[in-house]
Amino acid sequence: MIIQALQGLTRIAPFVNPGFPPVNRAEDNRKLDDSETLRNLQSLRAGDIAYGYIQAREPFLSLLTQPKYATIFVYRDPRDMLVSHVFYATQMHRGHGMHEYYTQRLRDMEQRLNAAIYGVDEPDARLSGVRQKYLDYLGWLETPGILCLRFEDLILNRRQALNRILDYLGERGFELRVTLEQAILALEEAIVPKRSGTFRKAQPGNWREYFSEANKKAFKNVAGDLLIRLGYEKDNNW
Repeated sequence: MIIQALQGLTRIAPFVNPGFPPVNRAEDNRKLDDSETLRNLQSLRAGDIAYGYIQAREPFLSLLTQPKYATIFVYRDPRDMLVSHVFYATQMHRGHGMHEYYTQRLRDMEQRLNAAIYGVDEPDARLSGVRQKYLDYLGWLETPGILCLRFEDLILNRRQALNRILDYLGERGFELRVTLEQAILALEEAIVPKRSGTFRKAQPGNWREYFSEANKKAFKNVAGDLLIRLGYEKDNNW
């Protein structure tokens, strides 16, 4: 969704969308090592739009906080992320590395969510647990010069979120040559979730339909204060 929104910039300014693949993936979807990912980031030119899963650590912290980069970190409620992940791996992408494990070795949603919560370390299936999956990225929330956006705000408070993006780009040197309303409208019109290959519902709070009490207990045991650090809960009484 954030990539679609940023594609709207190409309608109002000389921005360029290089398209697939992400900066941390090769054309064959192979995960790139740090040096390859770094080269991709360093090769970006003024106006290039790129995306990828970039952990909040060196050498990326030093690079992406430089004034010539505008870096937007988008995060989502981990509970909704888990539900989305399970549906994607079981129903939408049969070539997913967890597809066979979820569909042939586990019998229901509760078991699949627990596996995604705790993580899996099997010869034929590997998946990090939910806390570790987020810990590698939490540093962006505390890094000056980074715009941090909730996925939910792009759904529920879209115009405000898009306004924040344009303000942030202005702080990084982008000069708006159309009215603010025209710019927001261009970004809004570029967002068409159903065009995304990962789109299912994009409905904040959808986890409540699928989390059993056992899933909630497992999540609290594994995630600890993750939801509190991300600002989704005030305590563990949810």
